[in-house]
Amino acid sequence: MPNLASKSVCIAGVGFAAPATVRANSEILKAFPNRTEAEIVRLTGIKERRCATGEESATALAAEACRNALSQSGLEVGKIDGIIMATLIPDQPVPSMASSLAKLLGIPHVFAFDLNAACSGWLYALEVGRSFLQAGTSKHVLVVTAELLSRITNPQDHDTAFLFGDGAGAAVLTLSEGGHRLHRFGISGDADQYESIQRLGGGARNPVPDANGLDINNFYLQMNGAAVFKHAVVGFAQQITDTLEREGLKPEDIAWVVPHQANERILQAVSKRVGIPYEKFVMTIATYGNASAASVAIALGWASEEGLFSPGDKIICCSVGAGLTFAGGLMVW
Repeated sequence: MPNLASKSVCIAGVGFAAPATVRANSEILKAFPNRTEAEIVRLTGIKERRCATGEESATALAAEACRNALSQSGLEVGKIDGIIMATLIPDQPVPSMASSLAKLLGIPHVFAFDLNAACSGWLYALEVGRSFLQAGTSKHVLVVTAELLSRITNPQDHDTAFLFGDGAGAAVLTLSEGGHRLHRFGISGDADQYESIQRLGGGARNPVPDANGLDINNFYLQMNGAAVFKHAVVGFAQQITDTLEREGLKPEDIAWVVPHQANERILQAVSKRVGIPYEKFVMTIATYGNASAASVAIALGWASEEGLFSPGDKIICCSVGAGLTFAGGLMVW
């Protein structure tokens, strides 16, 4: 049996996908005549986002991201033996969206399951996939995320209407002595902040809206903006600091930070806290908005396509999500 410990878990390929439909701030602002586009950009950093049409599905978007990642990796889809899907809004509750994706990709007999850690979901899934490979559970895993947050965003809620967009991302994980090496990710949480970001409806407690629609707001994402800002700044900074300490690195050793695209002001504050220039933060929020678990995957895939990374670059990925959930770790390009 091969000595798995002698090999690194690597990202052999990354890919992302987004709906073609662009929704600009100006369209959303029609419901808020007292607000301006300049104000929205100043508060969030978002100018536009992608939104799926009624005919588009999260599974199909995920499949596109997977094909892009597989193409970059040079690996045939038949070599994949597992799919881990990070999402907070699957196309349907049962079966898992990972199973739907396996069928769509033509690999129906692989293990497949969904994981929900909200915005930190894809990084959680990367750590699960990395652990599976190190344990010998699998050889080639697709770690995927797809979120259609436009379907659960309240267009009348000024705290959230401008934030969220749709998108998908994927990575092919494999054991190798080369490639983009994936180090151990730290994952943690703070359930004391459980109510800071939530969607009360749609689960077993409240599966469908009241017949009179009186509780319809419970079926949209709700957020305590002040609480999220405070805990997100601390959480992001802690994940970056923990990664530096775990890897024996200094801020100046880091070539890039690929964060969850939560809010531009949050990430600017994080940059100051950790001593890594904001110019080193890969930011896609202006054009893709906050796509929850898909945000890091989109940013990583976009940066790879744009040729931002050089071989040997030390890259920290980090996230804060509903729960609250935290994740962060190092990859070496």
